[in-house]
Amino acid sequence: MLSRWGIRLATSLAGIAVGIVVSATVLDNFSIDAGGLVAATLLFWIIHIAVQFLALRVLIRQPSVALAGLLALGSTIVSLVIVNIIVSGMSIHGVSTYVLATLIIWLAAAAGDVFGHRMIRARRQERVD
Repeated sequence: MLSRWGIRLATSLAGIAVGIVVSATVLDNFSIDAGGLVAATLLFWIIHIAVQFLALRVLIRQPSVALAGLLALGSTIVSLVIVNIIVSGMSIHGVSTYVLATLIIWLAAAAGDVFGHRMIRARRQERVD
């Protein structure tokens, strides 16, 4: 059985990977190969966490729900730009492609996080029952 951190890690990585695959499938100016997908997912996850941590802990003193959502979108696009520069198996062209890919990946990552929280809550409920 996975621990809480294992579940959160797995669902977060899965959400990012799904978002990248959907973006590559739906958007014409977004392409990625299999090796690039693995590298992009891991690098995206690391950068995303680092940017969010920096912004939440250093730049923002009292975050609100709206600000947290905006921060998540901002860290998603920053992560996407950095990953596109570093990962050779991934290619994104055009501002509109960046914006749409950001929204797709952000939604998929958010869905992965929600799914992970539900799994954790269900495990807690099983232990109580």
